[in-house]
Amino acid sequence: MKADILGIPFDAVTPEEAVQRGLVLMESGGGRVVTPNPEIVWKCHTDPDARDAVATADLILADGIGIIKAAKKLGRPLKDRVLGIEWFFAMLGVCAEKGMCVFFLGGKPGVAEAAAQNAINTHPGLVICGTHDGYFTDEAAVLTLIQAANPDFLVVSLGAPKQELWMARNAVKLPGVLMAGLGGSLDVLAGTVSRAPKVFSKLGLEWLYRVLRQPSRIPRLFVIPKFLRLVRKTAKQNHA
Repeated sequence: MKADILGIPFDAVTPEEAVQRGLVLMESGGGRVVTPNPEIVWKCHTDPDARDAVATADLILADGIGIIKAAKKLGRPLKDRVLGIEWFFAMLGVCAEKGMCVFFLGGKPGVAEAAAQNAINTHPGLVICGTHDGYFTDEAAVLTLIQAANPDFLVVSLGAPKQELWMARNAVKLPGVLMAGLGGSLDVLAGTVSRAPKVFSKLGLEWLYRVLRQPSRIPRLFVIPKFLRLVRKTAKQNHA
C-alpha cells in the first residue's frame, strides 16, 4: 500500500514490515531504499532529478514525524514512521542471521571502517565485504570496488539527495544489490555522532536535538514552513 505525499509514494508499513520488505528485496534481486524526511520531500518538489530518484525507489520509508503528520493532513495516513537508523540496525541483524554480506559507502575517511568494526562487534558473524569513504571523485573506481566485493546490502551514506541520485544512476551497474540511502547512519554507528536521547525520539524531536548539537543546521529548518504550507495548500485542493 502506498501513500502519495507531495508526489512521493511512501510505503505504508510498520517498522517490522519495513525490515521484512528489505529482506524480500535482498533475496529477490535487490533494489533501492530511501528514507525521506520533509526536507528531502521539499527538495524533490523543487528538483525533478531528485524527485525521480526518490519516487522510483523500491521501498520508501517515512523517516520523520513531519511526514506522518503530512500524510494525516492529506487524508493518506501511514501506519507508522520508520526511522532510517532503526531500520538500518535491524537490517544488519538480518544480514548477520542470513549470512549476507554488507558494504559501507560514505562518511569521512575512517568512518566506514569504524562503523564496520562496531557492526561486527554488535552482530557476531556479520560479514562486511568492503568499505569506502564518501569523499571520492573517481566514481568508476568505487563502482569497480563494490562490484568486486559483491555485497548483498550496500549502505550509501552520502547525504541527500546525493545518495539517492547516486543509487538511481548506478542501480543498473549493481544488479542484485539492495542499496539504501541512510544519510548520517554510518557516523552514528561509528560513534562520531551521537543519536538523539530516547525522549527526543519519542516526541519526534530528533531534528531539534541535531540542531542543538549542530547550530549550522539551522538554515535547513527554513524548509519546514514551506513544506507545511504546501501540504496545507494541497490538502485544500484535494477537498475543493
